[in-house]
Amino acid sequence: MGKNLLAKAGLVHAPQTQGSGAAPGPTGKAVDRRPTTAIGAMAQFTDRQSHAIREAAELKEKLKQFEDNLPVVRLDPRLITSSKWANREEGSFHSSEFKAFSDEIASAGGNIQPIKIRPVPGTTPQVYEIVYGHRRHRACLNLGLDVLAFVEHLDDKGLFVEMDRENRQRADLRPYEQGEMYRKALDEGLYPSLRTMADALGVSPGTASDAVKLAKLPAQVLDAFGSRLDIQYRWGRLLEDALGKDAKRVIVIAKEIADERKAGAIISPAQVIARLTEKSPVASGSAAQQILDGGRSLGSVCSRNGKISIELDAKVFSEESLRLVLDAIRSASR
Repeated sequence: MGKNLLAKAGLVHAPQTQGSGAAPGPTGKAVDRRPTTAIGAMAQFTDRQSHAIREAAELKEKLKQFEDNLPVVRLDPRLITSSKWANREEGSFHSSEFKAFSDEIASAGGNIQPIKIRPVPGTTPQVYEIVYGHRRHRACLNLGLDVLAFVEHLDDKGLFVEMDRENRQRADLRPYEQGEMYRKALDEGLYPSLRTMADALGVSPGTASDAVKLAKLPAQVLDAFGSRLDIQYRWGRLLEDALGKDAKRVIVIAKEIADERKAGAIISPAQVIARLTEKSPVASGSAAQQILDGGRSLGSVCSRNGKISIELDAKVFSEESLRLVLDAIRSASR
């Protein structure tokens, strides 16, 4: 009964006659060399199992040489560099937002969402360029943590398209950063025209054009803002028009604003654009504009509900100088 059960389980087989696959014996007659007892069957099974385990161990050892070719790898962030299409303004890595982002990565022990990189040919040890994930890479670099990354061989256009798509999906690139990325692509000849680039990326030519306008502004104008990340898309055309009318005047004002900020003045982005384009913030609503003199704040002026309010620093104005201010206001109203 036990043998029959083992036979059904495939561990014991009934003796075979010649011609049924049995091996020939010394006399030329067929001899069945398969076990006919439970003990023999188990011994043969154990032997086969040990052989399979040995083969698996050998295969595992051979596969170690291919570990770096797996879809996702962990790498020393020092082996990863930004590509020439890098679009992150350095200021974005020093913001409170980035600090909170880095804290999240630190608490998780690394980046949970992999970045994407491509190998740089001919480098030893192997160096990689970032396709997307500059913030995750920088956070891991600062923290001394390995970076979780996808590795893929991409040409420049493939890298550029994936970088742009990822950034727009995440919606965390500022207008200036986006414009700088597009400007580099055009200057490097990656695309023959802005429209060709916009079509390849699936973005509006108008949006791409506004972004590039920001990146092409003179450095003095860009430096007038506290951070280039504060600049809005719609300001590109305003500044371009102002520069077209009187570029020297705009650059002089931009330098004055930069000097005032260095001296400690607080000037909002809206105030900067107003001064550069000769659009007074008094007419734009409730935004207050500081009254400055060589970086020193004299007070502020703002417009609310059809009324203009002027606040002057009492420490700056004596009674005599205040009378002169009032006379000037009366004269201006005539």
